[in-house]
Amino acid sequence: MFGSSCETLIHDMSKPGHPVLAIYNGHVSGRQVGSTADIYGLNDGNDEVFFTNRDYVDHLVVTSAGRHVKSSTFNYIGEDYHYALGINFDYTAIVSASNLLMELSHAGSDLQSAIKDDKVTYINDLFDACLASIGKPIDRMKKADRYRLVSLLYQKKAFNYQKSVLFVAEKLKVSRYTIYKYINEIKENEQI
Repeated sequence: MFGSSCETLIHDMSKPGHPVLAIYNGHVSGRQVGSTADIYGLNDGNDEVFFTNRDYVDHLVVTSAGRHVKSSTFNYIGEDYHYALGINFDYTAIVSASNLLMELSHAGSDLQSAIKDDKVTYINDLFDACLASIGKPIDRMKKADRYRLVSLLYQKKAFNYQKSVLFVAEKLKVSRYTIYKYINEIKENEQI
């Protein structure tokens, strides 16, 4: 019903080691008729008491060979018998495909955020370059120095970017109004 990736088997739970009585698609766990290995490929018998007393439905198993298996075990107990039906679906290929899809669909960031970050970085770098050409730290600047800095930024088209006036005002510790006033004066001087 589920193809060659689904192993079904019957264990005889009344015998030590719970040997496999019948198995289909044994390549999933590497077992065959008579095997006493569990789904993990072990013969240690540590889980024997648990498997004999209850059913386990839809649990993850990672086999010793690295296969990802969904495993269910159902006990059938009568007066003179105790069998367990095991259904083990190997979905290793699905895990690999899922990982590939996750890798292919993963994006570092959205383009708008990247462009916005680049604009902020560009404005910051431009500001630092213009500030360096003035040759004074911001806290020692006079009005004429600030005006000259804004003029340099204007010439380099820094104010074509959204929120650049606010950025420059914050850096210079002046109001946006002051920066707009400088820009208007620069524009008026261009027309003369």
